[in-house]
Amino acid sequence: MTIMDKNLSIGQIKDNLSKQVTKFYLETLGHGPKETRVYILEDMVILRLKGKLLPIEEKLLEGDEGIGLVKDIRKNLHAVLTTNLSLIVSNVTGHKVISSHSDISTKTGEMFEVFILDTCFDMELNNK
Repeated sequence: MTIMDKNLSIGQIKDNLSKQVTKFYLETLGHGPKETRVYILEDMVILRLKGKLLPIEEKLLEGDEGIGLVKDIRKNLHAVLTTNLSLIVSNVTGHKVISSHSDISTKTGEMFEVFILDTCFDMELNNK
């Protein structure tokens, strides 16, 4: 299931996104989230990825400048991975991603990925 099936329920869409994003992180980084939650709010698809930091990130946090270094690593990772992640979101929702944003907690390793679509997707799903 890659291209949006207009007959899918909101739960099936969220499940599909969750599975594909988790698989993408595992295949790309060799390390994926323990849990992925998907929220659809207006024109946003929000991915909440629970897990832990990469071993190198944990090591960097031992130093004085660790938080900044980890944030920089994740900002650069986001820049490299966003095209593929946006393609996953676009294929599953059937809508173009116009921007994306990301942040990570250096305390818990929890990460948020937010994708802004070209339409109010939750309204579309609620009008089925």
